[in-house]
This record gives sequence, C-alpha cells and structure tokens, in this order.
Amino acid sequence: MLIPSAEKRSKLLKKHHFFALMGENVHFQPRKLPSDPKFIKLHNNVHIASDVTFVTHDITYKMFNYMSSNTPKLPPHVGCIEILDNVFIGTGAIIMPNVRIGPNAIVAAGAVVTKDVLENSIVAGIPAKNIGSFTDFYNKRVAEHPNSPNSIEENREKLAATEWEKFYSTRSK
Repeated sequence: MLIPSAEKRSKLLKKHHFFALMGENVHFQPRKLPSDPKFIKLHNNVHIASDVTFVTHDITYKMFNYMSSNTPKLPPHVGCIEILDNVFIGTGAIIMPNVRIGPNAIVAAGAVVTKDVLENSIVAGIPAKNIGSFTDFYNKRVAEHPNSPNSIEENREKLAATEWEKFYSTRSK
C-alpha cells in the first residue's frame, strides 16, 4: 500500500475493515500488508513499527500436494494472531501463527515471536524470550523525562537539539 503516512494508512485499513479487528489508536507503520489479514486482531493502542511481518499461514501444503499423485491432498495450514491492548512491536519483528501478544507488552526489533507473549512483558531474540517487564520499562522512561511536555510533536526541533546534546555528551570528542 503506497500511502506514506502511517496515520492515513491506519485509518484506511480501519475504514475498510481490513483486519478481523482493528481497535482504537492503532498505528500500522508497515508498508507490506499481511496476506491473510482476517486472521489478525489488533486491539486498542497497538503500535506496529516498520517492516513487521505477520505470518498467518505457510505454503508447505502446496509442496506436499505436488509431491506425487499418490499423496493425500492437504489444506493450507493457518493460524490466528491476536495483539491485545497497549502493545508495541519493533521494526523487523516476525509474528508467527497462533500467537497472542499482551496486553501491556513490547516485542523488540528483529524478534521472532513463536509463542504467546505474556501480559506486562518485553520479549526479544530469535525465538523471542522474556527480557523484562513492561511496567519497569515504562517507569524507566518516565524517570528519564520528568519534565516532558504534553506534546512532543510540537517541540520536535527542541527535542532533537536536546537529544544530540545528550548523544555527544556521552562520547569522547
């Protein structure tokens, strides 16, 4: 889908009932759409970064079905994916079939999720394993920004200047 804005893409996907369920405040950044979106439910406040892949089926049945005329014909092997409330999925993650994520969970960039991600957890790796608590991570971020403005977007240039200052202050010249 060649809509550059994730917000516009998300609104269009919701308007056309692309997924089995698409709740409120869903941010869908990937430009590559899942081939079987009706097997995917995205609940509320779900944020999906770029290049995330949802795998709801495989095509091994096609290979098996053409091995010989004597083999039994098999149907597609499919599975559902459910993303519960307050979930972030990082860039390049792969979500395999028959997986439920969250609520209150984070999937790290590049993770391959092969089984359920429990509530209040952070997973990373291949295959994804629990590496921390959603609550602990949230509290760490709040502590890092005690005087955070209500709208980060309105102060983007100031935020960029501050972040570059922090970036260079931690490195030798």
